[in-house]
Amino acid sequence: MSYQNKNSTDNQKASGQQPMVIGLYGLPGSGKTFILDHLRQTLDRSLFTLYEGSEVISTVTPGGLKAFQHLEEHEKNARRREAILRVRSECSHSSKTALVTGHFMFWKDDEDTGQVVCTESDLATYTHILYLDTAVEVIINRRQEDEKRFRPTTSIDHLSRWQKYERDQLRRSCYHREILFINLSSHLSAADKITDLVKSFHLHTEEYNRSYALKLLDQFISHQLERPETVLVLDADKTIAAADGGAMFWEQLNDPEKTFSRKNPLQDLFSGPLGYSYSSFSQATMLNEEVADNARFEELCQHVASRITLHAEFSSLLAMLRAHRHICAIVVTCGIGRIWEIVLQNENLSELAQVFGGGRIENGLIITPSLKKDLVLRLRQTYNAYTWSFGDSPVDLEMMQEADEAIVVTGEQTTRSKSMDKKLEDRIGINGFQPRQVTLPHHASPRIITKPLPLADLTDPKFIQSIFTRHNRYRRIDISHATEKATAKVLMTPMRDSTISGPRLREAHQEVGRYLAVEYVTAIVGLESYPLQHVQGYVTNGHRLFREKETLIVALMRGGEPMALGVSQAFPSAMFLHAQKVNDICVKSLKGMVTVMLVDSVINTGDTILEFVRHIRSLHACIRIVVVAGVVQASLLQRSRVAQQLASFEQLSFVALRISENSYTGKGPTDTGARLFCTVSWE
Repeated sequence: MSYQNKNSTDNQKASGQQPMVIGLYGLPGSGKTFILDHLRQTLDRSLFTLYEGSEVISTVTPGGLKAFQHLEEHEKNARRREAILRVRSECSHSSKTALVTGHFMFWKDDEDTGQVVCTESDLATYTHILYLDTAVEVIINRRQEDEKRFRPTTSIDHLSRWQKYERDQLRRSCYHREILFINLSSHLSAADKITDLVKSFHLHTEEYNRSYALKLLDQFISHQLERPETVLVLDADKTIAAADGGAMFWEQLNDPEKTFSRKNPLQDLFSGPLGYSYSSFSQATMLNEEVADNARFEELCQHVASRITLHAEFSSLLAMLRAHRHICAIVVTCGIGRIWEIVLQNENLSELAQVFGGGRIENGLIITPSLKKDLVLRLRQTYNAYTWSFGDSPVDLEMMQEADEAIVVTGEQTTRSKSMDKKLEDRIGINGFQPRQVTLPHHASPRIITKPLPLADLTDPKFIQSIFTRHNRYRRIDISHATEKATAKVLMTPMRDSTISGPRLREAHQEVGRYLAVEYVTAIVGLESYPLQHVQGYVTNGHRLFREKETLIVALMRGGEPMALGVSQAFPSAMFLHAQKVNDICVKSLKGMVTVMLVDSVINTGDTILEFVRHIRSLHACIRIVVVAGVVQASLLQRSRVAQQLASFEQLSFVALRISENSYTGKGPTDTGARLFCTVSWE
């Protein structure tokens, strides 16, 4: 007996337009017809369409079911495909949710292998599959008492083998096709419970999930005594505690029937093709529903939570929130939220942090990496909150990239995420993402990667003070520009002319640099007077940039050099430095300087400028920095992560010839550096 998992040729799922179609499977006699009749009486027929699979097959087969029984097997499969495609078509037109009863396979008692009748079209259509895992003893009794149809005699052993095989095959097939699967064991098989499940499936889409989570966050913020200026967004498992609550939950369970291939089925789930998607986390919730009813689930959560102790550093940090109304915390876990609610209760911290987590359908929440990110965005964009995110694994990276401050919690070498190093290396530096790490426990070795990941200490008073510092979220980047001035329009013309390149374009950039220096930089930095000999023979005062000799002009190579030379013409006494990378600026470069000018032709995302500003600030805490550019993208001045970080620096100003609404990064013949130096053919 074999059943091949194949990639469906149907692309409707990929298009995101697939109607919701729920399959109800189970052995003959498991109760599918009874459940279908109950659903017909309890579900809103304006929202749901219910089908008996054999009736649909009868409809699409000339001569009905009797004629179908006499067809060749390949002809039967063609009718089965036609039947499920009709269901899908009708639901697409009606926008209703469908439920269809069906058979996965037939297996006679005297045969070594059964015959799979579930088609690829079935699996390409279903979004959910419910499997009626009725006790085989009950099925045999029903088969014997069924007076409406003939049921051949069979043994308990045969039905048990049949049931296990098709249940396992369906689960595996669903996991590979983004179909939510739930095995309806005894505590889930009641008709009313199945009705609730079907209603939940109809309601709980990914968009609904996001909307509901944001609504809960809004409610949490509204209940604070004052609108928080700072919010701590904390992952749970292996972050605020060393323990993995989800893994511990599965360790407590007994699986005498070997329902799952390994002790923790989540490992199979998340390492499969679904990855860390909404579907995979929804499936994890289905698994929790399968293995425990509400009472057993609560019992397991209580037991697991009793074995978890928060890291002392996080316990102390959360306790400090009592004295600071301007800061609050949320715990956002992709795992079982109830475990962490109990952990916080046990540590008398539950009133200080709201837990956002899933684990049960009735919770109404499925926490995914992208939803974590959306919660941080909501805090920053809607509430102007300064956000600190703490996480330990790749599922936290989206959240951490959106936060103002990101802290990677690095645990013991044997338990930390093995894939995190590479993921961090890939993302550090993108859109200003520069996380730090804390090692918990303290003796744990830090992560060592090729990108900067500096150490922080949750017990360092200065670090704690930085968390509790009040933030003015309404600061904007200090920028002066000439976008609408007639002078700017004349100066920018040769820069935008595609026929001009090489020396003529460098000359144009030089003119812009000199103009910006004289018109704007002098207004920002100020002037100083000095005595000079007038042409008529007497001594008078001349003017130059304030402390010009203690000014450093940095040309960001290579596109910034021509403009920087123009700035240098305006301030001839200033020092001049070429910088390809941040380390080209060293302590010696800044010694005795009071002003640094970073000059580039175009600023797109601001990542490079942020990197240079951070580096300069690490070498000199209070030196004035002026960024001079020909063009600055308007998106940088909006509420982007980079913009907020740049706005947080004191003594930082921007000067630009124009602000561009055209968010475009030049390549090849449109790359500014290539045009300046006639190297378009190299691009």
